Amino acid sequence: MPMSANEVREALHELGDLRYAVGDLDDALRRIVSATHELFNVDGAGLMLIDPDQLLRNVADSDRRVDHLEELQIEHGEGPCIDAFEEKELVHATDLTAEARWPKFSPAAVDRGLRAVLASPIPYNQMAIGVVVVFSAKVHPWSPEGELALVAFTDLAALTIANTMQSEQRGDLATQLQRALDARVVIEQAKGALVARDGVTAKEAFERMRRQARAERRRVVEVAAEVMSTAGRPA
Repeated sequence: MPMSANEVREALHELGDLRYAVGDLDDALRRIVSATHELFNVDGAGLMLIDPDQLLRNVADSDRRVDHLEELQIEHGEGPCIDAFEEKELVHATDLTAEARWPKFSPAAVDRGLRAVLASPIPYNQMAIGVVVVFSAKVHPWSPEGELALVAFTDLAALTIANTMQSEQRGDLATQLQRALDARVVIEQAKGALVARDGVTAKEAFERMRRQARAERRRVVEVAAEVMSTAGRPA
């Protein structure tokens, strides 16, 4: 049975204090995820934010299987949350067994008990900084009402994060996010340098830096800084 507008309104009303208050960001995001999980009546919900290497990491979840979403998408470099984050658009998959967009991720996700996913990007200063996601262990058609509801909860998460980031007392999670945003500037510059120098796409440029960082056991931002220091030299 699809959720009603009144149910969405009531759930958002219960979280209304988050629109104005600046408090514990971890607790606020956990409340949003818990409310999302209950409203959607699905098997799990989660919220991911970027880390300094621009990888999506779980910061709040209602089910341990959300960890699988993180692990598999980082491992394979593809998936619904990555697409939602990079394209800044709502991404849904009704049945991952019939999903061709992510040839490596989809079968691995099904093996872990993940069958349907709906992911919404979290906006911040004209960029995406994370994703709110719900998943089902069964085939799950996502209704237009459900998609609008997830966007509403995502916007609340974005507002809560923005309020906290502007506060003098940010807390650990907001401080970590600021480091990720600072690193993003360097990584984006390095991606642009590789695109111009080597003729690769921005995604290929990032994957190249990510592979190098993994092979050398370094951070992606360190590799990016190195790219920028040699940007004027031939490949």
